[in-house]
Amino acid sequence: MRAVIPIMSILAPLAVLGACTSEVETGRASYADLCAGCHGPAGRGGGPTAEGLDERPSDLTRIAARNGGAFPRVEVMSKIHGYAKGEPHGGAMPAFWPLLEGRTVLVKTGEGILTPTPEPLVALTSYIESIQR
Repeated sequence: MRAVIPIMSILAPLAVLGACTSEVETGRASYADLCAGCHGPAGRGGGPTAEGLDERPSDLTRIAARNGGAFPRVEVMSKIHGYAKGEPHGGAMPAFWPLLEGRTVLVKTGEGILTPTPEPLVALTSYIESIQR
């Protein structure tokens, strides 16, 4: 029975790591479909459709750097989803909520509050967080 405890303590973190990796890969696919046209394949703002825009799309790899090193997950999800439409957010960025609906997962949105959030939106945000430099 003692051998089971160490094995489980090894397998549990690996399962979580696998889930995170899968989430980032799912987000990478959504990024390629929805974001790379403007923000570029590397997320630095030089996508092929950016040339026709009044303002250059922001460098998504520097979000954390512009925020003192912390990645603002809730704010990023809000901008992508379109909740932040009342704020100026770089011009022509559309709200992607119709494309990012689906099954929800609970996300901590502040002070321990868990908010049901579309899983594709969480995955896309995780991918963007993974490309921070």
